[in-house]
Amino acid sequence: MRRMSFTNLVALALGLAFLYAPITILVVYSFNASRLVTIWGGWSMRWYMALVEDQAMINAALASLGIATASAALATVLGTMAALALTRFGFRGRLPFAAMTYAPLVMPEVITGLSLLLLFVAIDLDRGFFTIIIAHTTLTTCFVTVIVQSRLIGFDRSLEEAAMDLGCPPARTFFTITLPLIIPAVVAGFLLAFSLSLDDLVIASFTTGPGATTLPIRIYSEVRLGVKPEINAVCTIFIAVIATAVITASLAGKSRERERTPPLTT
Repeated sequence: MRRMSFTNLVALALGLAFLYAPITILVVYSFNASRLVTIWGGWSMRWYMALVEDQAMINAALASLGIATASAALATVLGTMAALALTRFGFRGRLPFAAMTYAPLVMPEVITGLSLLLLFVAIDLDRGFFTIIIAHTTLTTCFVTVIVQSRLIGFDRSLEEAAMDLGCPPARTFFTITLPLIIPAVVAGFLLAFSLSLDDLVIASFTTGPGATTLPIRIYSEVRLGVKPEINAVCTIFIAVIATAVITASLAGKSRERERTPPLTT
């Protein structure tokens, strides 16, 4: 194994610092006792206690979690179906279907949000939680499709053919053979869709309505008047939740890999 050179080590350190230094500063200052977020006043949990009494922030956080969970679940189902269609079936109109599926990847979020707003106005659909879920599902389905499709491209279809030769129906073959083998990609797609929905501000701003305030919208509206210490606290909590989910999924994937790997015999 080659040893890492000093130049590569410095480049790695600078890259990690660029990515994680702002997050580290945010987490540290969430425990700042001072009301001024730029002045350190000692360690304290006062802003977490104040956050418990901020009902508007709690409602926005719960709304964001619900919307992210619902939209990620729908995007995972639709994205997996789209990936199966693009990799397994040849049909007329496949190219336009693929283009429309991948369009949100390159489409600016402002255009996507405005287009969805015009659609909801045209069909006279009241904007609220339901419209945000539809918008976030539209945004994140393409990401799930790309992830699952990359797994299906290298999939060994002889396993499915063997199961069907033994009399297993196609639907049962998918749920007992295909899905367990592609589940890491499906879970990765769900986590990515969940994170994108939880983070979205632009599209949610276009498609939200009265009483449907997500956490990014709430934070943005308060930051315009000045950064409050409670914002650091709520962001730290969400960082911890997302990090826990990612670590849990990673450990679960490694556990499944160890279970499928046969033990070495001497």
